[in-house]
Amino acid sequence: MDNRKRRRELSEDLRTKIVEKYQQSQGYKSISRDLDVPLSTVRNIIKKFATHGTVANLPGRGRKRKIDERLQRRIVRMVDKQPQTSSKEIQAVLQAQGALVSARTIRRHLNEMKRYGRRPRRTPLLTQRHKKARLQFAKMYLSKPKSFWENVLWTDETKIELFGKAHHSTVYRKRNEAYKEKNTVPTVKYGGGSKMFWGCFAASGTGCLDCVQGIMKSEDYQRILGRNVGPSVRKLGLRPRSWVFQQDNDPKHTSKSTQKWMATKRWRVLKWPAMSPDLNPIEHLWRDLKIAVGKRRPSNMRDLEQFAKEEWSKIPGERCKKFIDGYRKRLIAVIFSKGCATKY
Repeated sequence: MDNRKRRRELSEDLRTKIVEKYQQSQGYKSISRDLDVPLSTVRNIIKKFATHGTVANLPGRGRKRKIDERLQRRIVRMVDKQPQTSSKEIQAVLQAQGALVSARTIRRHLNEMKRYGRRPRRTPLLTQRHKKARLQFAKMYLSKPKSFWENVLWTDETKIELFGKAHHSTVYRKRNEAYKEKNTVPTVKYGGGSKMFWGCFAASGTGCLDCVQGIMKSEDYQRILGRNVGPSVRKLGLRPRSWVFQQDNDPKHTSKSTQKWMATKRWRVLKWPAMSPDLNPIEHLWRDLKIAVGKRRPSNMRDLEQFAKEEWSKIPGERCKKFIDGYRKRLIAVIFSKGCATKY
């Protein structure tokens, strides 16, 4: 084995200096000594410059690429057409066509073409009818001023588990400390139970948060609205007689009983497209709430309800306002995607 210290490839600037010194009539040994470069290297660089007129690396160095531009374009077309095609499946297709390429090489070339392997986002299953309704909604309300959305009371329900899944799946720890309590996420059989909550918010902040007892029916939903909508509208400073009530198309919300009950209240109800959680900004607040409650690690249902109400009231009004100020962008995203799911 050669024990001599291997030198790195000389930079182009250093190679240029060698040639310049040679052109100034300086000898090989003198150049070698001044720049601390082996004599043979000095000789080879000067010889190369005399032959090719350059000190830059010449083309054709190194092993030839196994995937040429034509094959690379074919691979890209395959994943653009079927994004869930794996590198192993692409490898098998290429092998059948006589091209022996590793899956790792395929992934590297896809990355070069800005195609990266990522977990697919989970979105609602949208039919053509759903897409059409979403598109109509976005176009209908696109021209509404920001003041309209600031006067909307956004509502929804969510379930919070007592021992829910951790929102952060990574812990930084030392070796052999995997089972220290601080590095673990407690779980119990069957999830340990959960509670359903109804909540609302507007541009000025969060409104009431109510705990749903048992399985919610239309009558239960009506009682929740009766207890919470009025106080929330007053607390959030929505304009009387002109504020707008938003809800999704859950059967309890759209039942004949609930529609008849709402008619007596004379609320202006926003006509909502089905399967559109990305159009309701409250989804972001639900995530904030679940993370905040999870950090406090409730040990029983009473703690879960108490922590949820405390954390809901702590959500800053600035965060709520941010979602409403940018609401028009959601509508534009729906129009751009032709009614399909958006990043929101």
